[in-house]
Amino acid sequence: ATIRALKMHGGLDRDHLHMEDIKSLNEGCENLARHVTNLRKFGIPVIVALNSFTSDTEAERHALKEYCSHIGVDIEECNHWAAGGIGAQSLAERVISVTDNDPGEFKFLYSSDEQLMSKIETIAVEIYGADAIDFDSKARRTLDELQDSGYGALPICIAKTPYSFSTDPSLKGAPTGHVLQVREVRLSSGAEFIVVICGAIMTMPGL
Repeated sequence: ATIRALKMHGGLDRDHLHMEDIKSLNEGCENLARHVTNLRKFGIPVIVALNSFTSDTEAERHALKEYCSHIGVDIEECNHWAAGGIGAQSLAERVISVTDNDPGEFKFLYSSDEQLMSKIETIAVEIYGADAIDFDSKARRTLDELQDSGYGALPICIAKTPYSFSTDPSLKGAPTGHVLQVREVRLSSGAEFIVVICGAIMTMPGL
């Protein structure tokens, strides 16, 4: 996590992210809390890596650490933004320590024998906080064809904006009750997963 990003999720304008703003930071922390909650659904221990920037203030760092303590998650301050790998050494050591003491018990979010539509719905509801899915008619036909053609056991890879839990990049924080807009479905038969394209997003050739 970065304090800058959390302040943006709290409503602070991009041009003012270098300014101290505890209120925006605290409000934006709901985005961090959603990420923590999502990861815990997989049964693994979670550590927040605070990637420090020169614009971060002591008051902001203190506020974020207090918030992490409130939601019961470990946080490690590091500065790989400025120092590269050596700046994350303390984080690596913390991860080793935590996982040695509590490796957790990893579990998948859905089983491979579920229907493709059910897998997408699980991700939409459990990870993104959506209430519904809106399929383009062509995308829905493609999904049905893939299910009927024997690809139903493949996992789902969702491609969407990284700026929001929704498909609307302007919707910050931890939105709920939104609709996941699916406009295309692709088969990656070599990699063996189904790619679900959501909202206005361009994919890289590797995907």
